[in-house]
Amino acid sequence: MSWQIAVASTNPAKINAVREAFALAFPDVQCQISGYKTESGVAAQPMSSAETLLGADNRLHNLQLQLQQQPADFYVAIEAGLDDGMTFAWMRITDGKRDGRARSASLQLPALAVQRLQQGDELGDVMDDLFGTQNIKQAGGAIGLLTQHKLSRTSVYQQALILALIPFLSPDWF
Repeated sequence: MSWQIAVASTNPAKINAVREAFALAFPDVQCQISGYKTESGVAAQPMSSAETLLGADNRLHNLQLQLQQQPADFYVAIEAGLDDGMTFAWMRITDGKRDGRARSASLQLPALAVQRLQQGDELGDVMDDLFGTQNIKQAGGAIGLLTQHKLSRTSVYQQALILALIPFLSPDWF
């Protein structure tokens, strides 16, 4: 069996998280993972859980519209945002019949980072400035920097994606 998985992002950290989550959840299925640039319809740095979820929902919807001529077996959207001074991400997955969603673990951000985010900066840019990194959002992310690389954006997203796959892993309940 083989599935086509479409991801509403070209970010390697997000694509790798999807690849790892599907490999763990469905080890007997060959999955072809493809990333696509999609619009969230929200601010580049969502500042609430509701705005972040809306961004994930919009990306999922826009991805499905974009791929109408070449449908996938699963569509996945990940939107990172801020909630009460903490960063996290919403995961959205659909196969067109069932929908799954989950929220990743949250991590506390330094007060200076939160101030900059409230002024309109994006988290990846703020972390690059504070830590002297380059394009950290496509690597370990703030998670990697703040945990001294004990966790990464990919590893935390992978867990949340498996949680979003619950309706597909336990379909009798959904």
